Amino acid sequence: MSALVLLRSLFTYQAWANDELLEKLASLDSHARGKERLIAIRLLNHNLVVSKIFAAHLTGARHGYSADNTEDTPALDALRTDVAAMDRWYLDYLETVALDHLSEPVPFVFTDGDKGSMSRQEMLTHVIIHGGYHRGEVGRLLSQISIAPPWDTFAVHLHQIEPSRRLQAVIEPLSA
Repeated sequence: MSALVLLRSLFTYQAWANDELLEKLASLDSHARGKERLIAIRLLNHNLVVSKIFAAHLTGARHGYSADNTEDTPALDALRTDVAAMDRWYLDYLETVALDHLSEPVPFVFTDGDKGSMSRQEMLTHVIIHGGYHRGEVGRLLSQISIAPPWDTFAVHLHQIEPSRRLQAVIEPLSA
């Protein structure tokens, strides 16, 4: 499997996992669980901002952010729309980026003013890992208030989109 094929698979998974988690958050009672809901939205908004910042780095555009979160907290519906659009942007980007561009280093400036340089492939990997980290934080928050987080692992996703994978498994008997 090439790096590009793997990245496409990971970003498809991320879009699915983001949607699963945002759907779960939409079911939270905003009055009874307002504090937890706010924390979850802030975490996912931070993740969205970082995804936008790295999208700008990938294309050489200005992102306009001076911090890694916005001052205002978006409404959950607006966040969900923006996250879905950003997930779509990355999937579209991966359909157009040339394979040889993935390893090219790209210089950029972090929001705190520090200089950085990463290859496009490293940036894309960062966006995936960063997203998983923050979805995990929100999942832990849900667990702490006795709400089961979505079962949104990469393995679950792969088997949902390709149920035939379950039929391909060869299980060898345990030896005595």
